[in-house]
Amino acid sequence: MATGPETPKAPGPPQGAPGAWQPLLGRPALADLLGHPLAGAALTELGRLLPPHVAVHSLRVFLLADAWARTHGIAYDRVGLLAAAVFHDAGLVGRAPLGRGGFPGRSAALLDRFLAGHEVGMGRRTTLTRAVREHMRPFPARDAGPEARLLHFGAWLDVTGRGERQLPDERRRLRALAPTPWFAVSFSARVVACGLRRVLPDSPVTAR
Repeated sequence: MATGPETPKAPGPPQGAPGAWQPLLGRPALADLLGHPLAGAALTELGRLLPPHVAVHSLRVFLLADAWARTHGIAYDRVGLLAAAVFHDAGLVGRAPLGRGGFPGRSAALLDRFLAGHEVGMGRRTTLTRAVREHMRPFPARDAGPEARLLHFGAWLDVTGRGERQLPDERRRLRALAPTPWFAVSFSARVVACGLRRVLPDSPVTAR
């Protein structure tokens, strides 16, 4: 069963969670974490940083990754992976030019800042930021840890359907609970736009 570093829990889900999230927050894998301080802080950032459809995608990524871990008996940092899922596409938001590493690199930097602000140790931060930085690779690196492999699996399955045979119907169930019509198209457009910002680092467009 999935495991991970735990700290004392505080009651309740994040205040003002959007209605579109509620069916996903009720899934056991997320419901079990709602009282965890780091999980609550991550979900608060999810609502602050990301457009609604990207936020829903991030929650589905975590749930798909957790389902795969449970199916295969993979132990991993559950709260940490939730934070990584929350931030894995944060670099897609805004119009600031991107530096080295493209949007995954910026997403990893935002996650690292968040984790450092919550006094998460360097070793755990390194593991989780690597997962975010490498999630757009075609396949995980050979030496990737469970968090990187799980985030990669969940992200690719939700957007492209790759790996669906390993979790029959789970993607369909989650999309029925929290639909995001045409998400793959809008996501691809965001990725292309971010790629152009990387190619043209002197773009005059200012950040939001």
